[in-house]
Amino acid sequence: MTAPDTDRPHIVVITRWQERYAEYGRYLDHARNTVTYIATEVALPAVPAPATDVVTVTRTDDLDEVRPALNLLASRHGRPSRIVALKEDDLLTAAALRVEWDCPGDRPEDLLRFRDKYLMVDRVRAAGVPTPATAAVAGADEVMEFAAAHGLPVVVKPRIGSSSAGVRLVSGAEDLIGVDWSDPMLVQEYLPHRIHHVDGVFDGSRLLCWRASRYVNTCLGFREGTFLGSVEVDDPAVLGPIGEHTRAAMAALTDRPTPFHLEVFFDEETGACRFLEVGARVGGAEIPFVWRELHGYDLMEAAFRIQLGLPAGPAPRPADSDEVGGWLLVPAPEARPCRITHVTPMVGREPGPYAQALLEPGEVLPAADAYYEHVGGRFRFRAADGTAVERALTATAAAFRVSAEPVGELSPVH
Repeated sequence: MTAPDTDRPHIVVITRWQERYAEYGRYLDHARNTVTYIATEVALPAVPAPATDVVTVTRTDDLDEVRPALNLLASRHGRPSRIVALKEDDLLTAAALRVEWDCPGDRPEDLLRFRDKYLMVDRVRAAGVPTPATAAVAGADEVMEFAAAHGLPVVVKPRIGSSSAGVRLVSGAEDLIGVDWSDPMLVQEYLPHRIHHVDGVFDGSRLLCWRASRYVNTCLGFREGTFLGSVEVDDPAVLGPIGEHTRAAMAALTDRPTPFHLEVFFDEETGACRFLEVGARVGGAEIPFVWRELHGYDLMEAAFRIQLGLPAGPAPRPADSDEVGGWLLVPAPEARPCRITHVTPMVGREPGPYAQALLEPGEVLPAADAYYEHVGGRFRFRAADGTAVERALTATAAAFRVSAEPVGELSPVH
């Protein structure tokens, strides 16, 4: 792929991933383009060897730190023609820098509706898409007033955040002790229905490609120490309403090509959907790998192309196999950073995963900001149907063992 604009444009990539969620070296010809990287230390091994230059930062979502890094790269290699960032927390940083350098691509106002969960829900609800009752709040009294109208428990969370950081299930006023109200917050009614996630690419009016999956446990539960799993849905009665809901929600938020990771409550008794949230980015955890390995489509490449101003690429052809995919994350065994002391490989077990990502004993699990990347264990599954995937997933979660010891006073790596 050759980027647009000039004979040898300067493309700047902002990344914090150590794992190759995005295969940058394959997406862009590094010989025909000047490709530079702003990367965290932990991400350096994933920067392609032909990269023109790399500047290391501590946090890729810190505009005050990333700005001088970009200034340095521009002084060495010329003005950037494109700025690419694929991680959710880095989207607004890249958007702000595009404004400063007059680069094409999404601006902060384009992305804020995908980052501010209150603005997001408000816009989706105004378009007629069902949502939980939601309100912006600035203190405990406002939360309890909301709860008086909608019942307990309620969910309180930051308006801008990811990976369930700062989310609380509130059953009474005592659960609000310690909330940092200096951050913009919202409250939502609690819904008991299973949460599904939908991943794909929206072309501005329709879903170019998509798949729905049901969570096994919850993202909030993972923060609290339980495993998190996901199984692709293969039931047409579920896929029908979820697909229409997803299209309507995306159309309410944008008319531009956009990769998405959407979460929705699905009532298995009535088939009704209620919107939870959506990000204008590829889903995390093992989603990019399952799509590439089972379905022959690279969501990260589609997102990368969109940020270069290119078409996302054709919809995936029907797969030769009708296999269903899934994934499992097991939490870190100790507070990060920690050194792994024991781990149980799971590939080769029956039922079990077809792929795993584990640290060896002696390796250090860093306190990195890519939250779902640096965990106790990551596993991917494939089978003829969702029931078989879930069986293998739960068997793996029950049998897997990992232990670690504290490393000491190491500085967090971002």
